[in-house]
Amino acid sequence: MTVLDAASPVPAETLAAAPRPDHLLVAEMVQRGSRVLDVGCGDGDLLRLLVERRGVDGRGIELSQSGVNASVAHGLSVVQGDADADLMHYPDDAFDYVILSQTLQATRRPKQVVEDLLRIGRRAIVSFPNFGHWRTRLQFLAEGRMPQNVNLPETWYDTPNIHLCTIGDFVDLVEMMGARMERAIALDATGRPVRVNAPWWFWNLFGAQGVFLLTRK
Repeated sequence: MTVLDAASPVPAETLAAAPRPDHLLVAEMVQRGSRVLDVGCGDGDLLRLLVERRGVDGRGIELSQSGVNASVAHGLSVVQGDADADLMHYPDDAFDYVILSQTLQATRRPKQVVEDLLRIGRRAIVSFPNFGHWRTRLQFLAEGRMPQNVNLPETWYDTPNIHLCTIGDFVDLVEMMGARMERAIALDATGRPVRVNAPWWFWNLFGAQGVFLLTRK
């Protein structure tokens, strides 16, 4: 066992292995042993966390071939597919949870995608960067250019994001769809939860990203 004191540098592999705060939050929302579909699973980091720590029966769908290859290399069951086009082929109630992590803003038809999540899964977990965060607003106001930050790292001409929304926008969408928010948490720029009992406008201003656990009414 390697012991690190305060003066010892943390090895790069240790830092790389630390799960993202939003991934840990999503994992905490998923019951052990559940059937899970991770839509837009990337290289499989979240799906692997769920398999290892929550013992889920996990499946994934990912648009990029490189993401599929990385996931399969880690022993995960992931197929190549498009959330906008391929979710319609999944049967109703096929999974206990369907997860869309940091992918909603890159879909062409976000409302239809969320509807499909709630049809395919008994519960849906959706996380996304909040375009209403105060730093994003300030950068846009002060510089007059499309914002770039930790949650929105790409330049406007390279970004896959086509439907950026705020936490307030998403809450309105959920209410319009008639779904129920079983849990809702906003994370600040460091990945820590914003004050739980705050009103929506407070989350919309200070939450860098939102994580929502949804069910059908």
